[in-house]
Amino acid sequence: MEATITSTLFERIGGKPAVTAAVDIFYRKVMADFRVSHFFRHIDMKKQSGMLKTFMAYAFGAPIAYDGKSMHQAHKHMHITEMHFNAVAGHLVETLRELNVDQPLIDEVVSVVMTTKNDIVSPS
Repeated sequence: MEATITSTLFERIGGKPAVTAAVDIFYRKVMADFRVSHFFRHIDMKKQSGMLKTFMAYAFGAPIAYDGKSMHQAHKHMHITEMHFNAVAGHLVETLRELNVDQPLIDEVVSVVMTTKNDIVSPS
């Protein structure tokens, strides 16, 4: 009987180098988007970028601990609407396509991102 080898989404998208590249490109897109850039106006983007890289690695199955704020705690005061969430998610998808990530992997990333939506979008 052949053993089944499973790898995490983190490994399948290319590990730390891929997450690093994706976050860097993603934040350039977000910062150029008037719909969402105001959320980051007074944020230390180097620190923010590092936190997102760690969170994404953790969320995609990297063998690391994430000890940052919960998604709800980090976003509850921001009044994020579904339009804001969708704009940011769209930038992530565009980034992954730009990096030539295969569509099935993009779909998996989107599935993970969608699990955070209720914690990020403010109730109407």
